Amino acid sequence: MVMGAAGSKLEKALGDQFPEGERYFGLENFGNTCYCNSVLQALYFCLPFREQLLEYYANNKSGGEAEDNLLTCLADLFTQISSQKKKTGVIAPKRFVQRVKKQNELFRSYMHQDAHEFLNFLLNELVDILEKESNAAKASPETSSSSEKIANGLNHPQGNGVRKEPVSTWVHKCFQGILTNETRCLRCETVTARDETFLDLSLDIEQNSSITSCLKNFSSTETLNAEDKFFCDKCCSLQEAQKRMKIKQPPNILVIHLKRFKYIEQLSRYKKLSYHVVFPLELKLSNTIDNADCEYSLFAVVVHVGSGPNHGHYVSLVKSHNHWLFFDDENVEMIDESTIQTFFGSTQEYSSNTDHGYILFYERLGGGC
Repeated sequence: MVMGAAGSKLEKALGDQFPEGERYFGLENFGNTCYCNSVLQALYFCLPFREQLLEYYANNKSGGEAEDNLLTCLADLFTQISSQKKKTGVIAPKRFVQRVKKQNELFRSYMHQDAHEFLNFLLNELVDILEKESNAAKASPETSSSSEKIANGLNHPQGNGVRKEPVSTWVHKCFQGILTNETRCLRCETVTARDETFLDLSLDIEQNSSITSCLKNFSSTETLNAEDKFFCDKCCSLQEAQKRMKIKQPPNILVIHLKRFKYIEQLSRYKKLSYHVVFPLELKLSNTIDNADCEYSLFAVVVHVGSGPNHGHYVSLVKSHNHWLFFDDENVEMIDESTIQTFFGSTQEYSSNTDHGYILFYERLGGGC
């Protein structure tokens, strides 16, 4: 069987360097479900997330009468992969994909879907389920201590001040960061700061740029004037102002989404930007408020293959135990680290290379969830 052969090829390639207890499994495609498979592989190799999910499964599997939800289906899938006897092979994430389609009509068709939309939907759905479980646990005192610990990871009473303390589920602890939106009135110099949380950052991209320059643009100061003036509470009137967005609290896992699909007014449709955007293996965030230097290391990339937004394919590149692997649905193979730069994008507008990095996953060095 071809798949088995591919698996044994990977085992041969790694030889005695095959990581103890690790599993490398391809995922079967159920008709255009590569958007889902590529994101699942990136999340599986996000170790803090995987560990929490496996622990959640172990703590909750006794309640067999509970109804399936996206969290239990995902936990079940990750547990299935991690407990396989064989080191490599293929798994069909059928129950999970069925649940996604049942839950969200957006993913029901066989059309090409957006991997970033899927990731967003999935993380928000998991957060909702964990928060509901945590609140239910608080409501019933006899179960509170154990299940609250599981659902919440941390036990935060909810503040009812101006800014709600975010309920800290373990999904938040992995992916959530805080942005500060600062607006300075140019007349009275008063700074209004508003905090907002994020699970991923969407960055505008330019030709021949880098993640670092995209992040700088993201945090650059913009002047609000003419019809965009800002209402200053102190001046009680519309004033010219300067606005900037800063990362106040960097997340443990930084997910960066490159806005490769742009709506072109004249064409009334989306166009894929094949721009060359360099994403480094090691990333320094130097524009954060509290942390002068926060360092990250790249561990996964979801790649969009294809020249347009409405068709194409998704694959993922994943770093596991210092080896880079290429996951393309059922197929898993080893790649050289230097291959990663072939996914930066094209320096010319029309290029035969259509494999472009789309979602980047960085883990914070020196800090887990």
